[in-house]
Amino acid sequence: MNASRRPSPVIRAIAVLLAAVALDSLVPEPAATSEIPAIASRQRAEKKSFTDGEIIDGFFKTAFGAEYHLAGRVDRIRKYDVPVRVFAEGDDRAARKAQLARVVADIGRRVQHLDIAMAAPGDDANIVVNLVRDRDLSRTITSLYGSERAKEIRTSLDPQCLSGFRKNEAFEIEHSDVILTYDSSDFIFLDCAYEELLQSLGPINDTSSVPWTMFNDNVSMGFFDIYDQYILNLLYDPRIKAGMTVQEVREVLPEVLADVRAWVAKVNNLPE
Repeated sequence: MNASRRPSPVIRAIAVLLAAVALDSLVPEPAATSEIPAIASRQRAEKKSFTDGEIIDGFFKTAFGAEYHLAGRVDRIRKYDVPVRVFAEGDDRAARKAQLARVVADIGRRVQHLDIAMAAPGDDANIVVNLVRDRDLSRTITSLYGSERAKEIRTSLDPQCLSGFRKNEAFEIEHSDVILTYDSSDFIFLDCAYEELLQSLGPINDTSSVPWTMFNDNVSMGFFDIYDQYILNLLYDPRIKAGMTVQEVREVLPEVLADVRAWVAKVNNLPE
C-alpha cells in the first residue's frame, strides 16, 4: 500500500479552501500538462541521464518492500501478468476522467511490455480508481479497508491519495484500488494520479533515499519522468517475473537494463 502526502499541509489547505469557494459540484476544466506551470518547470529541470548503478538502486528500493503492507511477504517481485484495465468510479467527473485516461495512455506509451488501457464498457477492470472529494477521503478508505485498517493507514501514512493491491501466491497482482481526490488542483491531481497508478502496478515502496523518483514523499512531479520510466520498464520486462527474489533479478538485470535503456531513449528522443 502506498499513500501520497504531498504537497505541504499549508499548500494543501489553500487548495482545499479554493475548491470550497467554487460551486461544490464543479471541477475546473483541466489544463494540458504542458500548460501547468508547476509541471512545465519540472520537465525543464528534469534529470535525464543516469548511471546503471543509480537506476538499479532505485529499482531494488521501490520494487521490493512496501511502505505499508497488510499481509504477506514483500521480498519478491510483484507485478501484473495479464492486461491491465482501469476503471474510474465515482460521480460523473468528465474532466477528471478525461485527465485520468490521458495519464493511463501516457503510461501505456512509455512502458514497452505493459498492456494498459482504460476499461471499455462491459469489460472487467483490475484497477479501480475511486474519484472522491477531499472531505470524503477518510470515509472512502474506511469503506475499502474497514475501520481498524483505515485507522492504521491514517495513523501511519496520513494520506492525501492512496493505492494498494492484492496479489496471489505467485506474487502476481490480481487487483488494485486507487483513491484520488478530484477537487484538488490540476498539479496535485496529476501528481497523485501518476504516482498511485504506477505504484498500483508493483513498485509500492516509497523511499526517501532516491532523489529522482516520484516514489519519494519529498518529490513531486506531475508527469511520468525518465527515472521512473526506467523502473517500470525494468519491472515489466518479460525476463523479470513475479515472485523473483533479489538474487534472481540480479542475474538477469544487466541484459534487461541494456534493452530498457534503448527503449527509454527511443520513446523520449534521448541520445543513446
